[in-house]
Amino acid sequence: MTDFRQQALDYHEYPTPGKISVELTTPAETSKDLALAYSPGVAEPVREIAQDPDNAYRYTAKGNMVAVITNGTAILGLGNLGPLASKPVMEGKALLFKRFAGLDAIDIEVSHRTTQDFINTVANIADTFGGINLEDIKAPECFEIEQALIERCNVPVFHDDQHGTAIVTAAGMLNALEIQGKKLAESRIVCLGAGAAAIACMELLIKCGAQREHIYMLDSKGVIHTRRDDLNEYKQLFANNTDKRTLKDVIDGADIFVGVSGPNLLNEDELKLMAPNPVIFACSNPDPEIKPEVAMAARDDLIMGTGRSDYPNQVNNVLCFPFMFRGALDVRATEINDEMKVAAVEAIRQLAKEPVPDSVLKAADVKELNFGRDYIIPKPIDPRLCQRVARAVAEAAVKSGAAKIDLPKNYMQD
Repeated sequence: MTDFRQQALDYHEYPTPGKISVELTTPAETSKDLALAYSPGVAEPVREIAQDPDNAYRYTAKGNMVAVITNGTAILGLGNLGPLASKPVMEGKALLFKRFAGLDAIDIEVSHRTTQDFINTVANIADTFGGINLEDIKAPECFEIEQALIERCNVPVFHDDQHGTAIVTAAGMLNALEIQGKKLAESRIVCLGAGAAAIACMELLIKCGAQREHIYMLDSKGVIHTRRDDLNEYKQLFANNTDKRTLKDVIDGADIFVGVSGPNLLNEDELKLMAPNPVIFACSNPDPEIKPEVAMAARDDLIMGTGRSDYPNQVNNVLCFPFMFRGALDVRATEINDEMKVAAVEAIRQLAKEPVPDSVLKAADVKELNFGRDYIIPKPIDPRLCQRVARAVAEAAVKSGAAKIDLPKNYMQD
């Protein structure tokens, strides 16, 4: 672990501090190049954009640029360490946008006194970018921030901790249930955790067919129920009219367990109480709510996913967010709506059912991958994700009215 820590520090420091840089996309070698790039040539696109703001997509990098914005109040599993400490994470997110979807991304860390200050700051700079990716902002403020920015901004705003997690969770969950011979609408769900990711996961599962009354959500004080008087407006949406109070109470007979909480909070005895052929998504990172080897030893009829890359079925946001923005930006979407999210869910889950290319097997260092218990969602390194998810998202944006232009000709075709 000490060696890995030093490797991580060295990776970020050498050969150049940080993980991203700015590159030129046009010649800048001659006097004429410079005259075109800046004064006097730059005045021409300025005039065109002043006449029609949409011309910014023709003459600037706006249409291929995402802002990755945070206040550092919920950094990974480390908590509220402040904006500057979050910069390595935001640079990492920018790296993933570029690596997986060819999108330029700039990290922005915001210091602020009030939630409204943060909202105003982001809203005031939003038109610089083609989209806004919010990251590592604690609940419940993140809900207010995202909703306010969606209303104020003319470009798509997406809180990945909420919706990226939810999209990948839903894709894997639907496939797991299909393999287990169960239907989402009939399944009883236990969600351990009640933060941004948990609430977004449950809301998207509902949009995919789950029944709200079949969901039992727990926070640090136990089951969220209608007789509690300490619930914010977001938790109240999942207040269940029940006498059950503990995880052991609600896990009995449950079909699904989704953990977005902390390590080792689900034990073997509780797992054994679940219905036959359960689905377990223990996504606390780096240590899941129950270790896969412990879960598998307790019962052999489950399908399990975690947030870790060293176990099968990794629930990883990188399966989603780069391609959500790729599709959204390519049709100049003004928002990322529910139709676009559900389209991403379907594209991800269907890809897992297709034969896996040799290049992916080699990169994953495995001999084979076939749709089944140990392969319910694609590998993040699958190059087909960009094509499939971006196209599905772009098509949904056009169909739902969120897009300002139609799909480019032959967009993301095989």
